[in-house]
Amino acid sequence: MSPMKRYATKQAKARKRRRLKAQEHLQQQRAQAQHFSEAIHQALKDLDFPDTLVAEIEGRLRAQQKLLGKIVALMFPTLFGCRHGHELTRVRGWNKNIPSQLLGALPKRSWLKRLRRLGLEMLVSIWRHTQDKSASTQSRWQWRWTVDDSVFRKYGKQFGLVGSWYSGQFKRTVPGIDGVLLLVVIGDGKLIIPVDFAIRRPNPKGPGRRCHDKLVLTQTMLDERLAAFAKRGVTLRAPMVVADSWFSDSKLMRSVASAHHGTLLVQGKRSYTFTLEDGRKVKGSDLVKPDNWAWQQSLHAPGCRYVRLRARSRTYGQVLLVVVDKPAEKPFYLISMSLTIQVTRLIQAWKQRHWIEQMFRLLKHLLAAEACQARTENAYYGHFVLRLMAGFVLFYTSRVIFKGHVTMEEIVFTLKHHWMTVDYEPFELYAIA
Repeated sequence: MSPMKRYATKQAKARKRRRLKAQEHLQQQRAQAQHFSEAIHQALKDLDFPDTLVAEIEGRLRAQQKLLGKIVALMFPTLFGCRHGHELTRVRGWNKNIPSQLLGALPKRSWLKRLRRLGLEMLVSIWRHTQDKSASTQSRWQWRWTVDDSVFRKYGKQFGLVGSWYSGQFKRTVPGIDGVLLLVVIGDGKLIIPVDFAIRRPNPKGPGRRCHDKLVLTQTMLDERLAAFAKRGVTLRAPMVVADSWFSDSKLMRSVASAHHGTLLVQGKRSYTFTLEDGRKVKGSDLVKPDNWAWQQSLHAPGCRYVRLRARSRTYGQVLLVVVDKPAEKPFYLISMSLTIQVTRLIQAWKQRHWIEQMFRLLKHLLAAEACQARTENAYYGHFVLRLMAGFVLFYTSRVIFKGHVTMEEIVFTLKHHWMTVDYEPFELYAIA
């Protein structure tokens, strides 16, 4: 065989091999998309909330028709390659008014009631599962309450909800809707369960500065959720609440300590001033200088070194300061009013704070929560509540059903590219391609 003919034969075999591999990969991805859609439906069944939600919306709309597929599409628009409601109506062949009708079907209180009930039922079931277990098992299922706010970009003056807020993502003031989220992190991230949500008003009424309503909302949400558990007869441990420096308010910290015997752990600012036990006065900027302290390490707080200090502040009174230094990160310090709590426990709790940032990233990027076109305040709350539920369902599907072997990004992008090949009647998917 001549060299030219041998080369042509080799290239022809390579093209055929690549084509067969591409077809095999396509069939595998389509099968995965079918499996992922069934897994999401199984997660909805396990969480036991869509049936009542569908029934209530049907009752409000007086339309006896199958709405689960439409509600799921509003929860996961990116699964169908869409971000806005008008794109979803065009892709799914709906009436253009369906998204606004569904989101506005329930009042604000009913939407929040659904979210709170979902979080309450999940946490109560976890508490019942672990209350009789050994101490080591309960330590792996610890609850950490985490609160934070985030700005969802939005222009205009919709119903007094849109204002100018400082965004940590953009490092500047941006127009948008500022939402405050309270969630519970189970263990080291086994589950992330949203329990309450509120939208801040740009110009709150009453005395005080503009940012004070965030602290009031946080205290109200925490008090109401803990009261709901007490009403169910659930005896919880003293709550450990974790928040960033924007929530470092002495009144809020004292309220958590006095009303719930808990701990509010916050990050300190560089401008704060403290008086140490030896009489030295230091600022927050002095605390984070690594050359000033004799560092300690512990097996219960791997990957970092820390310093435990007792100090007094005119604002907070007697506090416990924990200076933490991690490789490749800037040193920071934490403030706690609980003087006897173990430092390693505080560090472990602080490590779980990043999960609320993961939830906001999931809402904005994978679920397109910023792409909202609503005409009423009720619809805005419906939009955010459905996306929060969707984020929880995705996390549950990834971490519980697939045991962490499949990421949320893989689920979203696989279904996004192959949803037209999925045949699943509950979601109104009929494999039209």
